Amino acid sequence: MDSKKTILKYVLTPLVHVAFWVAVYFFYAYFLGYGSTNTKYINLFSAFLMPITMTISYFFIYRLIPNYLLKKKYGLFALYTIYTIIISIFLIVLSILYGLVYSENLKADNTSPLTKTVPFMVLGVFFVVLIVISISLIVQSYKSAVTNENLKNKILQTQLQLKEQELKFLKMQIHPHFLFNSLNTIYGYALKKGDEAPEMILKLSNLLDYILYQIEKPQVLLKDELNHLHDYVALERMRFHDTLDVHIENKVSNEAIRIAPMLLIPFVENSFKHGTIVDGKLGVAIEIKFEGDTLYFKISNSSINNDEKEGGIGLENIKKRLKMLYPDAHSIEIVQEEKEFSVVLKIYGLSLLKNVKND
Repeated sequence: MDSKKTILKYVLTPLVHVAFWVAVYFFYAYFLGYGSTNTKYINLFSAFLMPITMTISYFFIYRLIPNYLLKKKYGLFALYTIYTIIISIFLIVLSILYGLVYSENLKADNTSPLTKTVPFMVLGVFFVVLIVISISLIVQSYKSAVTNENLKNKILQTQLQLKEQELKFLKMQIHPHFLFNSLNTIYGYALKKGDEAPEMILKLSNLLDYILYQIEKPQVLLKDELNHLHDYVALERMRFHDTLDVHIENKVSNEAIRIAPMLLIPFVENSFKHGTIVDGKLGVAIEIKFEGDTLYFKISNSSINNDEKEGGIGLENIKKRLKMLYPDAHSIEIVQEEKEFSVVLKIYGLSLLKNVKND
């Protein structure tokens, strides 16, 4: 990349400038001598206009435009432009006079080979300067657009990296808490030497396998997420025994639907963590269905309304994760009633993802 920039700066750019001024020289020769046969006189005279034309042009594109026009100092730009035009007219006329004097010996038959008057010559020079200024502004506009686009891309890349880091952080907040609860349950059975301990260890092993090998994927099959959910509920059934009343209603028939991994479990975990045993039972009801292109997930648990916000950091984290994973494509409703706490999650447009490969 650096070598390309060096070639462009030190080789191609000077060649373009040289080619442009050669073209201007031939323009002067054609413009001033149209209809004249004294080409030697016209060529020599045109050469006298070149230095002043180049000086005015470069003064505009390297001094006035970048220092005043592009910096939006319009008043100073207009003032210095007027000064430049006045001085330029004087220098152009002076160049014309020198051209007339030094080309005098090339005249023939006492007739002037020039077909344009002095005012037309001055206008011709300013016409070239105007073209140079226009080209310069176009180039500046293109460079500015490229720079802005590169800056936008860098900003987007930075934002994407920050979101990825935040997403990983949110996942790490979910995993330890979930594992801590499960291990505590198994530890309790181990102390009692309960027969359920081996089965609980097997369930936890399945969950760990899911977390370790599936969580890093952007999407997983919804059926795998639901199997994960069932394993978690099975562990909680063993822990709560007769004090737990769980009802799961699964109406999803399309097994090709994909969602982000570990998206539903935090809601289930939250219900067991913050749910309240009412009338001797901790009630948890889960409903999952897929209609059209929308995944509908509702979970409710028995809870006593004590005017405290249920869920804490767990629900806040999952809200942030949903905003990153499904921006403008989800809705979440949290309701605390007198004896029930419920969450309703809807994710839209999932039918568009049914053919995505699970890499």
